[in-house]
Amino acid sequence: MAADRIYIYDTTLRDGAQARGVDFSIADKLSIARELDKLGVDTIEGGWPGANPSDDAFFASPPALKTSTLSAFGMTRRSGRSADNDPGLAALLESGAKSICIVGKTWAKQVESTLGISEKENLRMIGESIAHIVKHKREALFDAEHFFDGYKSNPEFALACLKAAHEAGARWLVLCDTNGGSLPFDVERIVGEVIKHIPGSHLGIHCHNDTGNAVANSLAAVRAGVRQVQGTINGVGERCGNANLITIIPDLILKMGFSTGVTKEKLVHLTQVSHSLDERLNRAPDAHAPYVGSAAFAHKGGLHVSGMAKDSTAYEHIDPALVGNRRTILISDKAGKSNVLDRLKKFGIEIDADDGRVAALVNAVKQHEKQGYAYEGAEASFELLARRTLGTVPSYFEVTRYRVIGERRYNAKGQIINVTEATVKLAIGSEEGMTIAEGNGPVNALDKALRRGLIPHYKTLTDIQLSDFKVRILDSTAGTSAVTRVMIESRDSKGNAWRTLGVSTNLIDAAFDALIDSLTYKLMKESGKK
Repeated sequence: MAADRIYIYDTTLRDGAQARGVDFSIADKLSIARELDKLGVDTIEGGWPGANPSDDAFFASPPALKTSTLSAFGMTRRSGRSADNDPGLAALLESGAKSICIVGKTWAKQVESTLGISEKENLRMIGESIAHIVKHKREALFDAEHFFDGYKSNPEFALACLKAAHEAGARWLVLCDTNGGSLPFDVERIVGEVIKHIPGSHLGIHCHNDTGNAVANSLAAVRAGVRQVQGTINGVGERCGNANLITIIPDLILKMGFSTGVTKEKLVHLTQVSHSLDERLNRAPDAHAPYVGSAAFAHKGGLHVSGMAKDSTAYEHIDPALVGNRRTILISDKAGKSNVLDRLKKFGIEIDADDGRVAALVNAVKQHEKQGYAYEGAEASFELLARRTLGTVPSYFEVTRYRVIGERRYNAKGQIINVTEATVKLAIGSEEGMTIAEGNGPVNALDKALRRGLIPHYKTLTDIQLSDFKVRILDSTAGTSAVTRVMIESRDSKGNAWRTLGVSTNLIDAAFDALIDSLTYKLMKESGKK
């Protein structure tokens, strides 16, 4: 198929947030938006202004995006109100978003049963709402809710809804399989009929996965002519989820020959973006996920391993490096070596593949992964592991001992007071010292005590803020003795962000190791010592 441009619209922060067990904080939303921007998606739907405080806060202080456009989601004006006097539309415009997506009914049955209005009023609501957005010089999108169900029962009305939005100036008319019940041949046929009335360059597709066909339906729609695809990272969303952009994007680029805002150069971030979301949701990445799963390019069977040694295309449909993944030979001592060399190169480390330290690093990674480390989302800890194995990390400081004491008591007013105190004994060069600090919990107290002792020697450590903290139990059957993984995200005033991790059966010890890595990484980057 000839190369063509497909526009990627991500709705993880809005539609994905409606999934069971998903509750994004403001910090989560900002970080996810930055990840998507780095990946190169065209539009990021940030949420529904006016619907909840977290979405309002997100739009009040939006992330600085380099390539993506921020979109706000809402609905058409209410019946009985003018577009100029509708609080929902006003909130969308006040959000400051350059792109605004509104949803409206296109299934005649729902117009009557849910809204209780006439078909003519529904068409006016769509047209007037879009025109109002366009009048304020914003890009307007119309999400045609229940479009495929509506088209099957009353194609004339469903098309009339699209035409009302199109004639009012909508840039995109998005055909929504809201119930997720359509199949690929239905989608391709109906899109083909719609394109007879509205050009595909103005059509998008939004699928849900209730039949397991959200990705297939999205690709069928593209094949039929739509040029925008909506979906979420890892397919998170209500019920069975949304169309999975982590699968769709490489399908479009590598299999169908289309171009997107996600270039082949940026596609290498795909695995990291996928795993990063799972870490934020405190869940294990799907090992069998297409393209990005740890098993996607894992080989164990003797026949497969033998074939891979001669020709990797025998059992791999693409080079895993294209999507930032890696090949794993499960019974081979060479598993991961090429991937480690590739990552070392990215760190600016040139080393011969036969250098014994490379094999030592591969073995160290294997041993750490058995213990529960997962370096995909903690690049800073991996770089430190690599440089320590190669002997290139300076000894900035040494913690010879630490202690954490927690106290819970009642004060004179009968109120419960929680106090945590951390004591850290540090060695910096020939100097030794002890610092004590109180904090809001053990991690905060340790962080304060560490920096209190280090900042007089390393002023740059004043410029660190802990922006995220995740705890994951790796073996829930072990109860309170389970191995715990802690991941910390740190930021500085220059906009740099890095993640570090620690693993231990002791939660505080795991957090402590992650803190040490965070501070050491900052010192290493600022000193320029590699």
